Amino acid sequence: MSVSVINPLSVRCRIRQLATASLLLGLSGCGLFGHEKAPEVPKLASAETLYNNGIDALRTRRYTLAAAEFEVLQQNYPYSGYVANAQLMEGYAYYLKGKYPEAVQQLNRFIGLHPTSADAAYAYYLRALCYYEQIADVQRDQQGTVESMDALEEVITRFPQSKYARDAQLKIDLCRDHLAGKEMQVGRYYQQERNYEAAINRYQRVVQDFQTTNHVPEALERMVEVYLDLGLTDQARKSGIVLGYNYPGSKWYRFAYNNLKRYKLLNEKFPIPGKLVTAPATPAQTAPPPTAAGAAPAPAAMGQAQPLDIKKAPVAPVKAEPAAPDQARVL
Repeated sequence: MSVSVINPLSVRCRIRQLATASLLLGLSGCGLFGHEKAPEVPKLASAETLYNNGIDALRTRRYTLAAAEFEVLQQNYPYSGYVANAQLMEGYAYYLKGKYPEAVQQLNRFIGLHPTSADAAYAYYLRALCYYEQIADVQRDQQGTVESMDALEEVITRFPQSKYARDAQLKIDLCRDHLAGKEMQVGRYYQQERNYEAAINRYQRVVQDFQTTNHVPEALERMVEVYLDLGLTDQARKSGIVLGYNYPGSKWYRFAYNNLKRYKLLNEKFPIPGKLVTAPATPAQTAPPPTAAGAAPAPAAMGQAQPLDIKKAPVAPVKAEPAAPDQARVL
């Protein structure tokens, strides 16, 4: 009986061949030889498409998406003709969203890069509105009110003939009324604490520095109260007369009139409450009636700025070209 002898070298060679064939089959299954397509890189939308997408998002009140579209445009197409508009409209989107610090930052970028733009007046005005919307209640610090006034005054100074100047002036008056309200609050506190000197200083500031606000009548009446508490009857009379001649129909004059009457301090110089004061029609009269440093009718109470309409924004959308649904956006 013959026994066959197996060559160990030939066995190792066969095993190596089988292993190589198995590896090649596995690699071909993974697509390394081109049997499967590589994933496609998402195509970025054009600058025009991104801009119009942002405008469409603003119109449908998707403000976060609008800001993102404008930001993507600026990052990916820094030399595009749409960049300036995108900067301005991104600030507008943040304003509508109520993200005022972000809006101010974006508008400052636009103003710094495009100071002579035809839309510069709008940018300054919109930035002022961002400060205006952040004005705090009179119970809190009024630094925001001061910043708002500064920004609004800059609109008037730089663009006095623009359509935004008139509204800026109205809001400045409202800011002044707000600051006067803060002074009155502090003055009433001092008066309640019997710190009369500090109270008088606050009331006098309202009369002298915030003449056109609706807090002047109360300030004058409070001065009458404080002077009476201090026994300074002459000063109480003078404050009452100024109040009567400038605001004869005010409830504050009625209060002051009754207080002075109780102390028997009235005389013929005091007008009857509610009666219109007119100057005598005599040639001899040369001096006008006393005034609260030129007091004038007060503006309306402090109000909030009305939301801006996207249709009134200075930058209009360009030719419509909506992005394809499968186009990816880099957000």
